[in-house]
Amino acid sequence: MLRQATFLPTFAGWQKAARAALLAETPPDSILWQEIGENQPLLDLAEEPEPAQPARSTVKVPKKFVEVATRVACHADPQRWALLYRVLWRITHGEHQLMEIAVDADIHALAQMDKAIRHDVHKMRAFVRFRTIEHEGETWYVAWFEPAHHIVELNAPFFADRFAQMNWSILTPDRCVHWDGKDLTFTEGVPKSEAPLEDAVEPLWQKYYAHIFNPARVKVHAMTKEMPKRYWKNLPEAQLIPELLRKAPTRVNSMMAKSRASAAVDFHPAPVPESDDWAVVKKAACGCTACPLYKTGTQTVFGEGSWKSELVFIGEQPGDSEDLAGKPFVGPAGQLLDRALADAGIDRQLAYVTNAVKHFKWVPSGKRRLHKTPSPREVAACRPWLEAEMRIVKPKVVVCLGSTAAQAVLGPEVRVLRDRGTFRPSAFCEQTFVTVHPSSLLRAPDEAAREEAYRLFIADLKKVAHKMSAV
Repeated sequence: MLRQATFLPTFAGWQKAARAALLAETPPDSILWQEIGENQPLLDLAEEPEPAQPARSTVKVPKKFVEVATRVACHADPQRWALLYRVLWRITHGEHQLMEIAVDADIHALAQMDKAIRHDVHKMRAFVRFRTIEHEGETWYVAWFEPAHHIVELNAPFFADRFAQMNWSILTPDRCVHWDGKDLTFTEGVPKSEAPLEDAVEPLWQKYYAHIFNPARVKVHAMTKEMPKRYWKNLPEAQLIPELLRKAPTRVNSMMAKSRASAAVDFHPAPVPESDDWAVVKKAACGCTACPLYKTGTQTVFGEGSWKSELVFIGEQPGDSEDLAGKPFVGPAGQLLDRALADAGIDRQLAYVTNAVKHFKWVPSGKRRLHKTPSPREVAACRPWLEAEMRIVKPKVVVCLGSTAAQAVLGPEVRVLRDRGTFRPSAFCEQTFVTVHPSSLLRAPDEAAREEAYRLFIADLKKVAHKMSAV
């Protein structure tokens, strides 16, 4: 027989009703969970069930269940109560390790609800914006928020701790919370019209947000995922976002120009000849002091190969072997590149190979010199030489080997793992390809991983070979 359990729609209210049902040995499919308001009377189960076994005096459950259930009780889905009781019933009837079985349908559903609550809690903490009002002669801070779930009471202690010295209220359509410096109190929800629309601090907040907005790091998809547009209407800075995004490319170009100018002022590069004679440009590069690396590198390692080639490979910087030999890609990574090019059907002798940075950056380790990634300023200082090489060679296809090369050619937004295997236009040519640096294959943890990494690298180079046959 179906029995009704009435309870206040909170974890504590459900817990009391669930304990009574559990002690009475009422199975999950025999209960109808009915939420009631604070002023409605509580009703016990419709009638006492016949006990299938002696009633339990206590109910013991894993701590993890209690923690998860406390959050899931805040979910907006009315079926959460039945799900919680079904899991509770199974735990206390022989499935003691149920919470550890992630593939179980009930546990998966519970985890999804828990994830939604934690996400909503995070969004509330991130996107609550207080505005000031005068209330009974005191300054009071009031915010409006629209949570997706019933998280106000769950989240209130965080705000009380964070803003302990303020008098504040957070208003929502479902529930409101207030802090007077000593105690938290809760009231019924209110319409948005009850919240202040703006205050004198808002222009300062907008100015601050515009100042910290970094156009070189902005990723629109990631930004809207972290700050969904449904929250924008309540955020004072949101009205600035479209204009900031529109101006981002111009600001990035300006930042890069300033960085290059700064490098030229701080150090003293040799002038880049306007000549299209490769030997003349290389000789000038050997006298460059545009960054401190000229002091630690043995020599400038300029590009090499056919300077009439239609195919250019750009790496990061010379390594130890290249620094000593004065030639690019002659060490272990270069030998691996030679092998891979042959396997992909590309003749290295017909290609031009170079690096984004022309001096070896390293740190000592005993008698060895260990590679160290060049800084953006060092990459920018070498950029004029790379541009000169590309001006002379005039490639139809450029292959960026690794992150430093890809970002030097295509910009800071490029990510090798995400953009690998793709062609896109660059300042150097219309067909610019992104792949890994061959040195990354040497760092694979075991033979199987190295073989798989080499297979993928060959597949990338075959794409390049196919493109070369088409251009």
